[in-house]
Amino acid sequence: MSKSYDFITDVLIAGAGPAGASTSIFLAKEKINHIIIDKANFPRDKICGDALSGKTVGMLNRITPLWQKHFLADDSKAIVSSGIQFIAPNTTCLDIPFQVKDDTQKGPTGFVSKRVDFDNSLFNLIDASFAHLIPGTSLESIEYVADGLVVTVKQGTAVKTIFTKMIVGAEGRGSIVAKKLAKHKVEPLHYSAGIRAYYTNVGNMHAENFIELHFLKEMQPGYFWIFPLPNGTANVGMGMLSSTVAEKKINLKQLMLDTIEKHPVLKERFAHSSLQGKIEGWGLPLGSRKRNLSGNRFILAGDAGSMIDPFTGEGIGNAMVAGLLASRQIKKALDANDFSAEFLKDYDKEFYKKLWAELKLSRYLQILAGKPWLFNFVIGKASRSKELRETISCMFENVDIRKRFANPLFYLKILLNR
Repeated sequence: MSKSYDFITDVLIAGAGPAGASTSIFLAKEKINHIIIDKANFPRDKICGDALSGKTVGMLNRITPLWQKHFLADDSKAIVSSGIQFIAPNTTCLDIPFQVKDDTQKGPTGFVSKRVDFDNSLFNLIDASFAHLIPGTSLESIEYVADGLVVTVKQGTAVKTIFTKMIVGAEGRGSIVAKKLAKHKVEPLHYSAGIRAYYTNVGNMHAENFIELHFLKEMQPGYFWIFPLPNGTANVGMGMLSSTVAEKKINLKQLMLDTIEKHPVLKERFAHSSLQGKIEGWGLPLGSRKRNLSGNRFILAGDAGSMIDPFTGEGIGNAMVAGLLASRQIKKALDANDFSAEFLKDYDKEFYKKLWAELKLSRYLQILAGKPWLFNFVIGKASRSKELRETISCMFENVDIRKRFANPLFYLKILLNR
């Protein structure tokens, strides 16, 4: 290696959010040295719904059995949520408790925490014994060289170079690694637009802190949400497919404000509420179709790889699963000294083997939720049927049960079961 670089490493992780931080933490468990950069200095905010699912809890348990001490000990930063409430277009409500997988599982099955707090807690679990952490550093460009990659970064006004044998793109939507190396482009049919705001004093919040998904007719396919947070605060927002937003020329911010002001039920709940800060928007790259998640000397994880569940909006748990799988593939690549596209393709196979059935069915449910009459029918039936409520409850953890929703006979059965 004749040229001089500012940093030299076998593995570079771009992005220290849930995908990048998880990859780093699991690499450290394998005693693999690496560099991890992020354009921000932590703590930093991230526009999000702030809800953390059972999948996230499961990954945190893998990271440390003491995860509750890091993420839940401060009750001003996190609130336990034990279920989800679906509200159909006709305002029928259905409470679905989160399922406990088995009798040995201890602790909460889900929680809500602002990303500024959650991401910072996860960031602080990065092991500096194996990770050279460089925050406040933005990735500017990537070039292939004979024996690796040269990555140009910027720290303030200083421009520096990093030589690496491979890179993990975990910089979120707009990932340079995804654009430059994987040639990914935004696809409106597989991309959602979302907005989020914080409100205080929202009335009639769920007694057990269930997160609320309101499938309003004027927001299909998409939903309006209210997620409880500590100190009488709520994360309030909505998301819709970008293709629908563009086709119907929808102003999401105005639609959300109109909903809060005029909806027959919601306007009463927001009558004495106060907006804290401003309404902010972001994009959600959905995992509703398969993409290449790796290639010559690179792997994508999290939003950079378009891994968000198209129905539930689950992104953090999927990103953390990707971090675990990425760390395993990186270890194999280092052991074999093989960073080729063909060798790294096993990462794609493992990710989709684990999550594709779930993502594919969620895409179907996303389409289903866009039919208000059918959604009213299912939620109405479930509100009167314990068996159907339990089926929907298990749906979030059991892909085989979720498949029932893709079978027309399922709806015939509940139609006849009066």
